[in-house]
Amino acid sequence: MDGKNVWHRSWLLAFILLGALSIGLAAKAGSFLVVDAPRSSDVILVLAGETNHRPERALQLLAQGFGRRIVLDVPTNAKIYEFTQMQLAQGYLHDLPPATAISLCPIDGLSTRDEAKDVATCLASGDRERVLIVTSDFHTRRALSILRHEIPGHEYSVAASRDEEQFGVRWWTHRQWAKTFVDEWLRLIWWKSVDQWR
Repeated sequence: MDGKNVWHRSWLLAFILLGALSIGLAAKAGSFLVVDAPRSSDVILVLAGETNHRPERALQLLAQGFGRRIVLDVPTNAKIYEFTQMQLAQGYLHDLPPATAISLCPIDGLSTRDEAKDVATCLASGDRERVLIVTSDFHTRRALSILRHEIPGHEYSVAASRDEEQFGVRWWTHRQWAKTFVDEWLRLIWWKSVDQWR
C-alpha cells in the first residue's frame, strides 16, 4: 500500500512540475517571437503588410542614423477602393521630407518567403549590404530567419514595430493578441519544419 502511495505521489508531483513548466514556457513564448536588435545598416527594409506603424518606425530609425535609405515593400495586387497600394504609397512618399531617401519595392508574393524573392531584386544593386528589417514585433524572428535563408549575402538585423491592438508579449491577456500569437507560432513552426527545407 505504501509503495502505491509513493508511486501516486511521484506521478502527481511529476504532473504538477510538468504543468508549471508548460505554463512558464507558454508565458515566455510571446517574448520569444520578438527580436528587436537594430544595427547600423546601409538600407532599412520595411516589409509589406501593416502600413501604420512599420513605415513610421523606419522613419524614426532613418532619423536616428540607423540607415542611409529606406526600401518600402508595397503589394502590387491589392487595392483600397479604386487606388492601388502602389499609388497610395507614392502619394505617401510625396509628402515626406526625406522622400529622396525612400524607394518603393513592388511585391507580388503573398507570403514572407515569396516577398523575399521580390526583395532580392530591389536589393540587387547593393554589394553585400547591411539590411535592417522593420516589421511587426511578433513577425520579427520569422522574418529575420526567412530573409537570411532566402537572400544570403547580406548582413541582417531587425527592428520591431509595435501595435498594441494586434499583439503584446502577455498574449493571454487579450483575445486579439492570443489570435496573433497562435497564428504566428503556426507560421514559424511551418517555416522551420517545412518551407525552410524545400
